[in-house]
Amino acid sequence: MRIAMVGLGKMGANMSERLIGAGHEVVAFDLSEAARKAVGEKGAVVADDLDDLTTKLAPPRAAWVMVPAGPPTDSTIAQLAERFESGDVIVDGGNSNYKEAKATADRLAKQGIGFVDAGTSGGVWGLTEGYCLMVGGTDEAVRVVEPALRSLAPEGGYAHVGPVGAGHFVKMVHNGIEYGLMEAYAEGFEIMRAAPEFDLDLHEIASIWRSWLLELTERALRPEAGFDEIKGQVTDSGEGRWTVEEAIERAVPAPAISAALYARFASRQQDSFANKLLAALRNQFGGHAVTLESGAQGLETSTPTV
Repeated sequence: MRIAMVGLGKMGANMSERLIGAGHEVVAFDLSEAARKAVGEKGAVVADDLDDLTTKLAPPRAAWVMVPAGPPTDSTIAQLAERFESGDVIVDGGNSNYKEAKATADRLAKQGIGFVDAGTSGGVWGLTEGYCLMVGGTDEAVRVVEPALRSLAPEGGYAHVGPVGAGHFVKMVHNGIEYGLMEAYAEGFEIMRAAPEFDLDLHEIASIWRSWLLELTERALRPEAGFDEIKGQVTDSGEGRWTVEEAIERAVPAPAISAALYARFASRQQDSFANKLLAALRNQFGGHAVTLESGAQGLETSTPTV
């Protein structure tokens, strides 16, 4: 199929490349000329602006919006809506709050435009390993973009989980769970570090334990990875906060996720081994920036192996 990708950051660019590799045609646009050029070199059809993008799509048009959540996403969707027609579909693949999805879908529905909220997980690994896609929307809207969804995901990694809003809701909870898992690993490794009588090799331990996050821990702790230069300050994308808010609103006890969120807040006020490791895991998982100690020369960013 031919689909537009609006937003060519580390996620949008890699998703475009994966779609092209699967035989789809991608019409790519970003405000950055350098980003447009880079994706064009991978085989995308580059659009100069949203008007050009629209003319390069055939009905039913489909555009995947992969820009930061909030005003950038809202503005992009509104601009596409001015150019799209009945039967066309817009996908929001960013980390938007699920509560905003229904209002967006209702506005687009007045013009007959379909809306799909796609919770997208995979980070910098998605290009080679595939993206876990949790999708919300009507059957009709999802059907238009389903060929792309199946190509972006690995086998068994895509599901139409419910109506509009369901996709971002499930992705929100997924991220909240990851907060708790990462925090537990970080705390456990700090407990082992606090036992000098055993002279434990934490990198070796991470290499023999088996899970994806622990594989990333092993990479982060490699001698050449620059771990000692990382400052233990961990940001949050907002979805962990929303998960805790939902737990409170629905009277669901979620102490581990809540504690993990507050630990991230605390990391911005102090520096600790556990938070350095948490920051390194986030960097390894999604290529997110880390704050380096003063005078540090840089940090190795791992690349996927196949």
